[in-house]
Amino acid sequence: MAHSILSVADLSTEDMNHIFSRSLKLKSQLKQHESVHVLENKVAGLLFEKPSTRTRTSFQTAVLRLGGQAVYLPSSELQLSRGEPIKDTARILGSYLDTIIARVYSHQTVTDLARYSDVPVFNGLSDLEHPTQIVCDLFTVKEVKKDLEGLTLAFIGDGNNVSNSLLLGTALTGMNMNLACPEGHDPDKAILERAKRIANETGSKLQIVRNPEEAAKDADVLYTDVWVSMGEEKEREERLKTFQGYQINANLLALAAKDAVVMHCLPAHRGLEITDDVIEGDQSIVWEQGENKLYGAIGLLDFFLGGK
Repeated sequence: MAHSILSVADLSTEDMNHIFSRSLKLKSQLKQHESVHVLENKVAGLLFEKPSTRTRTSFQTAVLRLGGQAVYLPSSELQLSRGEPIKDTARILGSYLDTIIARVYSHQTVTDLARYSDVPVFNGLSDLEHPTQIVCDLFTVKEVKKDLEGLTLAFIGDGNNVSNSLLLGTALTGMNMNLACPEGHDPDKAILERAKRIANETGSKLQIVRNPEEAAKDADVLYTDVWVSMGEEKEREERLKTFQGYQINANLLALAAKDAVVMHCLPAHRGLEITDDVIEGDQSIVWEQGENKLYGAIGLLDFFLGGK
């Protein structure tokens, strides 16, 4: 099976640092309109089961900026929609393409794509993890703060795929993480255990708390995500009640470090998980974070397909 990134844990600390370094260098080159050809003659397929603005556009653009070609493959237009097994689709796509970027409902789908396609697979979001998002996010923090080790990130909200991947990513990079979530909405147990094992080696401190104020106190980064993820729409009303109080607002931001920054992986529901004044405020790096979806994707593609 080709080397893929299905989980943040598929990367080492050294890998992360290399990707950050290459992302920064390639960002500088592309901003200066230099030509980059690390993916010349390579074709990437984007197999998407879910709607997407940033993941789709950033990866398509990244492939093109690196000299390759991208083919968009919505699952509704593939034989998958008529019941073809994912392993059959994977074998065929693997014989046509140099890589597959997948945004899916079930994590098992990306696992099967990687197992049967024999080309690198990038998990562009599954129900368990969102590793490419977190690589881009931590690259953004590194750009702003210069060093990650010893910083504290407070995640306020649901123990979802984003927070799962953040636990692994912060542990790998030597950051501390406080995750504030309501009872019954904890992160995946196996991922938390794995993140703690990594943290024991890197010196990170990870904790799950119920009180957002406790998580935010003196934090260097405040991070949130939607309360209702795609596929959870039937739980919307219940979730809106459960997550009351788990909002990044001016009062919560005031508890963080004076130079704290605010992040959101977008799309944002202003007035729910974050207030308009905070996301538009001076401490928000949400738009830099969004832009770096492109440059993080470029670093990842370069690392996996460009000869490292």
